[in-house]
Amino acid sequence: MLLQQIATFVAAAGESGHEELAPLIAPPLVIGGSMFAILLVLMFITLSYSNLGRRHEAVEEHADPHRQHTNKHDHGQAQGH
Repeated sequence: MLLQQIATFVAAAGESGHEELAPLIAPPLVIGGSMFAILLVLMFITLSYSNLGRRHEAVEEHADPHRQHTNKHDHGQAQGH
């Protein structure tokens, strides 16, 4: 039953003829090229931040017992003073 309805809908859609396409703001190549250029710029911006993790040596964070919210990664060094 459902397949007959789907087949009827597809047949009716095919008989409707050529539909008018929505107007574009520019030719498709211009739209695609500008999207490619924007994504390329964003990729270069992202790649420009790739060296931030290698800029300095990692510094051990000191355990400050006076912090209101101590981090959970100090393995209990800040507690027990």
